[in-house]
Amino acid sequence: MQQISAQDLASWLADEARPNPVLLDVREQWEVETCHIDGALHIPMNTIPARIDDLDEDATIVCICHHGARSMQVAAYLEHHGFGKMVNLTGGIHAWALQVDSTMAKY
Repeated sequence: MQQISAQDLASWLADEARPNPVLLDVREQWEVETCHIDGALHIPMNTIPARIDDLDEDATIVCICHHGARSMQVAAYLEHHGFGKMVNLTGGIHAWALQVDSTMAKY
């Protein structure tokens, strides 16, 4: 599994020459309602096993949570189940709010 900083992810998403990854937000519903990255797919961590077939094993998937711990667990779980291009957002949505989008709500 790779790690990516909020700033590097923002650069990746802004690069029109590079295909965007799937942004997989594994936080709870109330957290996503508080703040989120536009376009992210929301699948709460506890529902990943039941919804694993909703994900493309061949896609590059960036996992996102609040600070990066839950998303790292999900990325490891998906790697264990055959997903080969897993990336964890270091520092999570909190780092994104601090480093990329200062207007984003923090919690």
